[in-house]
Amino acid sequence: MLKAIFTWWNGATLGQTFHIKRRGVKIGQDEFGNTYYEARDDKDSYDVGRKRRWVIYNGYAEASKVPPDWHGWLRYTFDEPPTIAPLPRRSWEKEHRPNLTGTVHAWRPKGSISGDGQRDKATGDYLPWTPE
Repeated sequence: MLKAIFTWWNGATLGQTFHIKRRGVKIGQDEFGNTYYEARDDKDSYDVGRKRRWVIYNGYAEASKVPPDWHGWLRYTFDEPPTIAPLPRRSWEKEHRPNLTGTVHAWRPKGSISGDGQRDKATGDYLPWTPE
């Protein structure tokens, strides 16, 4: 309960939940569990005639967790949400993954400090100066 009152980075707070229920309409949910909303009217909008759109993240609030099709809808690139008109997937496209930097799943190349710190010797390695 306290988490819902005070922490905005782990989902909607109680105040946000109240505002969403009063002013928004649930449009859909993506495969990561993020929930997308659109305002009932353009009263809160920055542009006349354009309804506000927003996302409530599932867990930690990280913008890279929004898939490309939902990102396009949030930014008004697409009029229809992916629940109605999903983006066609090409055979060469990879599945969307959030940015893993700073997590335990981040890529750590061989020789990096966060990895094992040891790398193979290379021909162009630095030789330190030694005084004669």
